[in-house]
Amino acid sequence: MAVNWLLAHWWILLIAAVLVLLAGAGWWQQRTQRLQWQQAQARALRYGIAQLDALGHRQFEHAIRDLMHRDGCTDAVQVGGQGDLGADVKATDPYGRRWVIQCKHRKNGDRGAAVGTPDLQVLNGTGRPVHKADVVVMVTNGRITQPGRTFAQQQRLHLVDRRVLAEWAAGSRTLWDLLRAVPAPRRPTPRS
Repeated sequence: MAVNWLLAHWWILLIAAVLVLLAGAGWWQQRTQRLQWQQAQARALRYGIAQLDALGHRQFEHAIRDLMHRDGCTDAVQVGGQGDLGADVKATDPYGRRWVIQCKHRKNGDRGAAVGTPDLQVLNGTGRPVHKADVVVMVTNGRITQPGRTFAQQQRLHLVDRRVLAEWAAGSRTLWDLLRAVPAPRRPTPRS
């Protein structure tokens, strides 16, 4: 009986199908607009160095993750914590390079303890062999000792000190544009 009624009133099924399609299209449009808004917000992310100084260590790691995401690393993730093996943030840039970042937040900024060779040795010992990174980076809102800088240069570690961090966080350039001697992209780029 219900089937006969539907056959006699086929236009009701047609209207229901059109309404379902319209609702689905509206949902899809809202979802697309929401994603575009989130991407625009991420691209607009900026931090002042005083804001970064005021963060706690874990919040600092999240800020670094968010900056990598802003620069196009859609898989950027904060992994720091007990047993992180020298990696606080991991990401893959748009060129296919894998990044491992160790974060050293100093409560007193450049007046706090400088990052030294021991911290860099831990990062060097795990960045490439354990985490399979192409680019290994130490980020601090403070200073890095001269012996640490020498060690980093010898081991192809990248350093982001307070000055570089301030420029990067201001949003004018990506991290890979600020660092020297970053490995070549893994995949072709529009510029190659």
